[in-house]
Amino acid sequence: MFQDTHAERLFETLITGNRVEARAVVAAHAQDHPNPADTLIELFWPTYEAIEKLHRSDKIEMLGYRFATRLLRVLVDQNATRLGRTSDDTRSVLAVAGPTDPDELGAQMAVDLLEARGLDVRFPGGGIATDEVVAYTQQSKPDILAFFASAPGDLPGVRSAIDTLHSIGACPHLQIAVGGGVFNRVDGLAEEIGADLWASNPLELAERVVEEPERRADLSNRTVGRSRQRVAA
Repeated sequence: MFQDTHAERLFETLITGNRVEARAVVAAHAQDHPNPADTLIELFWPTYEAIEKLHRSDKIEMLGYRFATRLLRVLVDQNATRLGRTSDDTRSVLAVAGPTDPDELGAQMAVDLLEARGLDVRFPGGGIATDEVVAYTQQSKPDILAFFASAPGDLPGVRSAIDTLHSIGACPHLQIAVGGGVFNRVDGLAEEIGADLWASNPLELAERVVEEPERRADLSNRTVGRSRQRVAA
């Protein structure tokens, strides 16, 4: 399951709730990999994916799962304080997550990577109402609006937010990015709803946001929201 022995050890300590040993594993990895971004990408993310995969297949008891997710979030928070800025990319980002704690944790790791690359990120977490996301986007005019790890139940809200922002034209230069969750499971969905960028998971999406600042969707490919726009015209 793991390519890194540190990740395997971390997984074992997390599901047993061994806080002291978990911190020792992270410290050992940091000795071999001084860049804290490597700790996030090579240690925390594969461990997170393993925990979620086993949880979804009912191979971890709830107590072990809660031990793991709570402790991993603490470790991710601590690692974030070590991340320095490695780029002068000063674009602004509003990032929101899916409704569950795991969605939020995955998004948090992506947000940390974006901050490390110099971007100015606002991250309220998950469970934010669509109208609030749209209103804040109109008010603050970020360069990027990112939806991380959205659940199927979030899809109508994400669609509505993208449709509204495109329709009113309040943020004409806004880049909209979606990744993970339902967008990983349904091919072509992100393009259909008019997103500019998409990826299979939050970390991949963070990389695409950094590397493709000029990418925008061809809205002629969009199948959601067209009829409403024609009526409005």
